[in-house]
Amino acid sequence: MKDRTVSGLRPAAFRPGRRGVVASAAALALAAVTGCSVPAPRRGGPSADPAPGMPVASSRRAQLMQIAAHPDDDLYFMNPDSQRMVDAGVPLVSVYVTAGEHDGKNHIPGRKDTVADKAAYSSARHQGLRQAYARMLGLDRFTAWRKGVITLRGDRRAEINTLTHGNRRVELIFLNLAMHAPRRWTALPSLWKDRALGLRTVVADDSPVRKADTYDYDALVDVLVGLMEQYRPTVIHTLDPDPDIQHSDEETRRKDSEQRGYSDHADHTAVACFSWAAMVRWVADATEDGGAIPGFLATSFRGYYNRHWPKNLPAQVLREKAAHLVPYGGDPSWQCGNSGGCGDYSVGGTRPLTNKKGWVRATHYRYPDAGPVVAAGPDGRLVAYGVLGLRAVRWHETRAGSGQWGEPDDLGGGPLAPGLGSARLADGRQLLFGLRFAALGGHGHANKREIVLLEQDAPGGPFRAWTGLGNPERGDDRGRRLGVPVAVTGGDGRVHLFVRNADKGVSGRVRESDGTWGPWRDLGGAEVQDGLAAAVDGAGRVHLFAAGRERVHHWTQDSPGAPLVFRPDAALPLSGGPVAVAAAPGGGLELYFRAPAKKELTGVRLDGTATGRTAFDGYGPVAAAGAPGGALLLGRDLRGQVVFRGPDGSVATRTRGTVALESATLRVGPGGPVAVGLGADGYPWTWAPQARTQG
Repeated sequence: MKDRTVSGLRPAAFRPGRRGVVASAAALALAAVTGCSVPAPRRGGPSADPAPGMPVASSRRAQLMQIAAHPDDDLYFMNPDSQRMVDAGVPLVSVYVTAGEHDGKNHIPGRKDTVADKAAYSSARHQGLRQAYARMLGLDRFTAWRKGVITLRGDRRAEINTLTHGNRRVELIFLNLAMHAPRRWTALPSLWKDRALGLRTVVADDSPVRKADTYDYDALVDVLVGLMEQYRPTVIHTLDPDPDIQHSDEETRRKDSEQRGYSDHADHTAVACFSWAAMVRWVADATEDGGAIPGFLATSFRGYYNRHWPKNLPAQVLREKAAHLVPYGGDPSWQCGNSGGCGDYSVGGTRPLTNKKGWVRATHYRYPDAGPVVAAGPDGRLVAYGVLGLRAVRWHETRAGSGQWGEPDDLGGGPLAPGLGSARLADGRQLLFGLRFAALGGHGHANKREIVLLEQDAPGGPFRAWTGLGNPERGDDRGRRLGVPVAVTGGDGRVHLFVRNADKGVSGRVRESDGTWGPWRDLGGAEVQDGLAAAVDGAGRVHLFAAGRERVHHWTQDSPGAPLVFRPDAALPLSGGPVAVAAAPGGGLELYFRAPAKKELTGVRLDGTATGRTAFDGYGPVAAAGAPGGALLLGRDLRGQVVFRGPDGSVATRTRGTVALESATLRVGPGGPVAVGLGADGYPWTWAPQARTQG
């Protein structure tokens, strides 16, 4: 077998030792800076070791950590996911990097006499969060929290607020770095980019922290790593490190609060990059000298992207999400006992729903995927593949049909974005595709992404070394905009690989039957959201679907082996998010999705005619699988529970087990349908729904 490596990724047999790989030229350097006029030497990074075979830490407990740029980012962009986990009893720690003080004016609608006071405005936003999370826990908005001071790495100090109610617990940690600095209007982006910069914290009114600290680049990464090590989260929520390219005119850009050239706030991007740098360093530190990989799942959420694309939350879920922004916004007439104020007044009342930017009306993932990759092993046991601790892992069922999973096997390849693409070759070998953070560094250092491949050596056997498939974009900045890889094996045995590209279109690459790969090719067509779906019809032709701005877009072959061609005349309606595809009787395909802001399911054939399968109210994407009697469907109801719907209209609801994260996979085996997803404890869950029963 010819050995191939990708950006320093090596098979285990050639691994020179943990520190040797960490120090390799491919290391993901994480810089250090000082506040001095002459920058100190950059501290060499550790980086995640991409070689496989490390132990994986497990605890069978759940802990959610959110890392936000501003107070309210979690409420706008990470809900309703956060709420579902808190409701299920998963403890939450939410870390706010900036003080949120902006210009110091807590604007009261209808009044223009607001006096600037940054310490007071920061305190008011903190109070708003306490009000919002108290209501999320089912308590009165003015419930008293326990305030304290937490000592962070480097002897820095931060305010910590804690509230418990029954089996539910929320902790809020305010690092309080200034949003603006002298000669640096965007301070956090400057901290990520500039070496000679130290950033002071804001001392908020009524805070038990009474002395400011100074952060540099490396100090912020270290503090985040220290918090990860202390809390050991099994789920980490971050913002979007690589937002879409967005060229708005200057007036629109300012009105939308976006950075030049990209569809998000500059602070969101910087804090997301710091968060990902911290996750990489946490894994590297933990695995040094043979230590175990932290077993966590990462989810990055889109930010102001929500302004530009169809809204995907139906009215009931939207009202629930927006309701948490009402106590956060507060009201100047409230008597909350906080001297700085009782919330972020410009956000309260009806304004979350009437704001024309519409941020609250959608929750989009940066790396949407269709759930874990699930296959049957030679012995009949299910095998699940996913990303844990930024690395590819494999779980085996303990015995066939048990629904129980053993400890994960580390397959390496990290640091990877969430979600894996997959394809199975004609001989039964498994291919796994990932989006890799090939380099992640500020201060002008490399910040690269690449598509990588893990290929099985024999059906059910070990895997070969990771292989790099490159990037369809030229230049690191455009290359950072790549989406999650999606792949499918066509009727002629060739593998088709697809990714969303920097122009919001689709690029593809084809693997021939002899294992060689053709070049990346732009497939043309229109702008689409990420979350591509690929399938093969009964004639062996490959089809690709993606949600666009006006309808679902479609690419397909005229015959097996022919190039994929965009079909501009496709009569497919508009979807609010990713599309599910199922084989239909007779060899055709059916699509299932929800229209923007709708709870009802849309089911259509390729000619746009309805399938008649629409009685499945809920939100978010669905999974679909073909069956002789019609498509089997899996998704979330309006309360966030996982629901299965059979072709005869029967419904089953999953009511037991760990809370499910994001999407789940629906597989039809000899014993019937089985759903497999990942839970907040970092392990797979299995559910075999029975018609007209509660799971």
